[in-house]
Amino acid sequence: MRPVSSRLAANWLLWLPLLLIAAAAAYYYRPAEDVAPAYSTAELSRGDLVATVSATGTLSPLITVLVGSQVSGTIQSLSADFNMPVKTGDIIAQIEPSLFAAKVAEAEANLKSAEAARDKAAVTVNEARRNLQRVASLESRKLVSDSDVDTARFALEADEAEFRLKVAAVAESRAARDHERFNLENTTIRAPIDGVVISRNVDVGQTVAASLQAPTLFTIAQDLTRMQIETDVDESFIGMVKEGDPVSFSVFAYPQRTFSGTLAQVRLEPKIEAGVVKYNCIVHVDNSDLSLKPGMTATVAIEVERRSGVLKVPNAALRFVPPIPPAEIAGLRAALKPGESILWTPGNDGLEPRHVKVGLVGEKETEVEGGGIVEGMAVAVTLRKEDEARTRRGFSLF
Repeated sequence: MRPVSSRLAANWLLWLPLLLIAAAAAYYYRPAEDVAPAYSTAELSRGDLVATVSATGTLSPLITVLVGSQVSGTIQSLSADFNMPVKTGDIIAQIEPSLFAAKVAEAEANLKSAEAARDKAAVTVNEARRNLQRVASLESRKLVSDSDVDTARFALEADEAEFRLKVAAVAESRAARDHERFNLENTTIRAPIDGVVISRNVDVGQTVAASLQAPTLFTIAQDLTRMQIETDVDESFIGMVKEGDPVSFSVFAYPQRTFSGTLAQVRLEPKIEAGVVKYNCIVHVDNSDLSLKPGMTATVAIEVERRSGVLKVPNAALRFVPPIPPAEIAGLRAALKPGESILWTPGNDGLEPRHVKVGLVGEKETEVEGGGIVEGMAVAVTLRKEDEARTRRGFSLF
């Protein structure tokens, strides 16, 4: 007779395949566990709501003057540098003037020569006039012929014409002298306005050429306590903004600080970039503390409308779509009236759709009303995508 333990082991080995089959059948044929989706919610609140148009732009001084040179030459000295304040008329650079001084001396000499030729022509005219008078006197006494009188008269007219030519030559020489003096004066570069030098583009010894266009030597900002932002607004939103709208903006240098300004101008000239039409808007900014620098990138929000005491909901709540059949979603949307949207609020039987009228749309919140909603009511905002239904894929014998 076999021991009892041996018989039990044999029985266990006999039943083990049957147990495995039963467990597998239970695993694959058991009903799926219903895992309720988890929704994050937010509350309807009442307060102020601001609608804005966002854009980016660049800070620059209100008035910036590019100081150039009207004459060519070598920079002899510089009297201004970066960040240096200057006054109107201050000497900021000097171009080597020797060549221009020599041209002035040459022009002075040419002028004196022309004046001498003019004076000589005047003497000739006076002589011709007296000769005509003598011939005319003799002609009255029948001592000379008429042809002699005509010859004297023609000589006078020719000398007078020559005199006028010499007078014109004097004027031409004087203009040339003044031109060379002007060029000599322009070798001294002076500040055209009161301001601060924000750019210097030349060094001592450098040659500047003004043959085609005036080279820029300095850039002077008139007043850095008042600046402007040049920003482009898309044509889709340009109808919403107007001059005088308040503006808030931030810069990367001060991420925790919000600056303010005023929309001063909406320029009419369109700018087309990649097929998109934009319009340049100018925002005036107070920079009394000089914290803002020219060239900084500003993220701009133009306030186009403000309402107080409105019922508002996060924008995400109006975009929320629960995981229900698409046909049901389409039916709900088909029943919407113009200007309406759907809010989903938790109820006893799950989420309930509410048709609400949408008002002012802000950057993060939107004004809503109707649909039986009240302040403090919870609305679904997002569906939290947690781990998939944690049903066990297998079994344990222990």
